[in-house]
Order: sequence, then C-alpha cells, then structure tokens
Amino acid sequence: MDDQKKIFAYIDAANLHRGIADLGWKMDYCRLHAWLKNKYSIDRAYLFIGLIPKFKDLYAMLQEAGFILVFKETTYDGDGKAKGNCDADLVLHVMRDVYENGLDSAIIVSGDGDYAGLVSFLILKEKLRVILAPNPEKCSILLKRTQAPITFLGELRDKLQKNKRKGPHKGKA
Repeated sequence: MDDQKKIFAYIDAANLHRGIADLGWKMDYCRLHAWLKNKYSIDRAYLFIGLIPKFKDLYAMLQEAGFILVFKETTYDGDGKAKGNCDADLVLHVMRDVYENGLDSAIIVSGDGDYAGLVSFLILKEKLRVILAPNPEKCSILLKRTQAPITFLGELRDKLQKNKRKGPHKGKA
C-alpha cells in the first residue's frame, strides 16, 4: 500500500534559500513542510544546513515546522563568509536510506548539478519521485539532462511564500 511506503525529502537548505531569494521572496518553511506532506505524502523531510550558533532560533523554528535538521560544521573563507557545503552529506544520507532503511521514494530539493549522479542512481533504482528546484533560471543543466521530473518551487510562490501580514515589511521591496 502507498501509505506504508517510505518517502523522504532531502533538502539542500543553502541552495533552496539562495534560489528563492534570487526570485525576490522568502520561503515559509511551515508551508513548505505542509505542502510536501500533502503533495507527496512524505514521512520525513531532512534539511541539510550549516551550523552557525547565532541562528539557533531559526533552527528551532525549522524543527517545529517538522524538519529533521542535519547539521554541517561551517568554515569561513578569506572574506569571513560561512561555508557549510552539505552536498556530500546529503548524498551519503540518501544512499544510507536506500541501502539500510528501505527508502521507497526520494524527493531532492535543490537545483545543484552536483546531485546529478545521485539523481541518475535514484532513477536507475526507481527511487526518485521528483526534483524540486527553487529557480528555473539557476537549475543546473546537469540535473535537466537526467530527464528527471522537475518542479520549480519558484512557480509556487502563492502557496509557499512567507506571509507578509505579520507586520511592516522591512528590507527590499
């Protein structure tokens, strides 16, 4: 039965955040989790994110929204910019779930071409449900070449955008 299948979403948080920000809006992560649950019947949503102590309130909100956070220790480049590249961790987690945890279907949330090999593997094993890429303009040609189904989250702005009614808008218009 479909109800018993293990369907997990794997989210590259940095790629999602940057892709949506490039479109000029902010993701409502509570809405995103609810949408994933309703649309794809996910059992788990793993969010791969760099660990920066000053963002502890963000992490708490994401966990309350239903995400399972998988932290990556961050380093800093020469300009002081945090780097928490989670690509390898996400790939390893998916592979572990395929081989050890009986994953039936994976949803990859990223437009990063570094996941093309993983996507091809999941297609071969009939375990890929869909790629959810934030921004069609920034989605890698390597992902598009896999012929995987891709949904662009940017096109779902009305369903997933952070509600602006909670107070005056601060920042860019």
